Amino acid sequence: MIQFRKIEALGSLPLAVFPLILKNSHPAAKYTGNCHYCEKSHFTERKLLSRTLTLNAVNLLVHSRSLFRGWFFGVIDPAEINVQVNYCFTKKEQIRLKFSELNLPTTIAAAIANMGFDEMTPVQAATYPIISSGRDLWALAETGSGKTVACGVPLLQKVDVQQDAIQGLVIVPTRELCIQYVTELSKLAVNTEIVTFSVFGGTDKVMNINRLKSAVHILVATPGRLMDLMYSGAVDFPDVKVAILDEADELLKEGFLEDIEFILSCIHVKHQTLLFSATMGQDTKRLAEDILTDPETINLIREKPSPHSIVHQFRYLKPAGRMTALSDYLKNEQISQVIIFCDARHTVDRLYRDLKKTFKNVEYIHGGLAQSVRSSIFSRFKRGKLRYLIATDVAGRGLDFSHVSHIINWDFPGQAEKYTHRTGRTGRMGRRGVALSFVGKKDLRRLQNLLRRNNLSAHWLGDDPLESLPDQTRHKTETKKRSSGRNRGQKRHTSRP
Repeated sequence: MIQFRKIEALGSLPLAVFPLILKNSHPAAKYTGNCHYCEKSHFTERKLLSRTLTLNAVNLLVHSRSLFRGWFFGVIDPAEINVQVNYCFTKKEQIRLKFSELNLPTTIAAAIANMGFDEMTPVQAATYPIISSGRDLWALAETGSGKTVACGVPLLQKVDVQQDAIQGLVIVPTRELCIQYVTELSKLAVNTEIVTFSVFGGTDKVMNINRLKSAVHILVATPGRLMDLMYSGAVDFPDVKVAILDEADELLKEGFLEDIEFILSCIHVKHQTLLFSATMGQDTKRLAEDILTDPETINLIREKPSPHSIVHQFRYLKPAGRMTALSDYLKNEQISQVIIFCDARHTVDRLYRDLKKTFKNVEYIHGGLAQSVRSSIFSRFKRGKLRYLIATDVAGRGLDFSHVSHIINWDFPGQAEKYTHRTGRTGRMGRRGVALSFVGKKDLRRLQNLLRRNNLSAHWLGDDPLESLPDQTRHKTETKKRSSGRNRGQKRHTSRP
């Protein structure tokens, strides 16, 4: 049974690594030392200066910059009882680990610098030592948290370029995520001889087979196309060192459980398995227990499902007034890039025809387009050539559009998870984002459930229609006219939306 450990983030540094330092220590372990920051001597047992970390019934505050870095680079033995404290951690000082401190190969370090990365994100800092050590890992992490680089950097270091064989296998749920993943890996490997390649549906299978006859070190694939190639005898895995399942919960939702189990069962050599997901459902738990061996399990998901850097705006309108409201909003907001989500393809088509009459650099995307067209549009949008993208949920998960400042839900998503996935396209990597949702009368009950479940503060552009709903638990709202809403009623309403 996998014991999942909840990891809280402290500033910009996750505490995920600290349990690895302390978990083998005796419950009565005492950490003493002279702090050079405040020039005081500290004695700690069960509690320290300002924050606590619960582990094996012991509450300890790890407040030393040198303690974290000392363990990370193997200077401090986790079994030691006494640790010298060099700097007292205060609110003014945040522990930040930089890629330049990892002693990476110069080829990879140069690539990371060229990509504009300096400080590691929480998921990168938490997972790098685990992946580098060779242990299996199950990590809960938000989309847009830097998982590709978190896996890619240690994965590249495990590849032997003298061996012309697949040594890293990455399985993802969608074609678009497959393209994005292999693109990022290629950037990381640009100064090396490591060869990356991707296979997914909608591309020429014969070309895939011919390419796989040459050296490929890291293969990124969707399950369906990978299974086709395996049945054709075009690919096998006698030399795989690392297998990665990204967006594992989405893979299961798409019905790929049996495919994943079959693919992994065909890796007969001892290997490391990494599983990343944004949610922790029962199916994901069962999969983790089946495919992972004595894994490290970390949770970097905040209690609030939606990123804290997103402002959640709502506008109550009748359907006839939405087009005018959308045009006015796009003209008046400072938008770098925006994705407008619709539920149906025909809605996307209609909205595209209307918007392109007024706005330039508009495109649309949905499952009805050929894969080559979809890939071209995604590429242009990612490079900033397009400003407005109208889409169905094909763009709702996993894709990294770092310059998206706004998300607009033309059709209100009925499920809280879908709302989180859509709005997660903005506010990525700590940037500020705005998510605007148009809602009608039929959406109000579902909206109320969403606000309560995701613990969101609603910023209403105009009147707040939830004030008129009777017998419902009121959620905090904010409007332009009011600084905060009012709580009404304590009785929980149990009717379905």
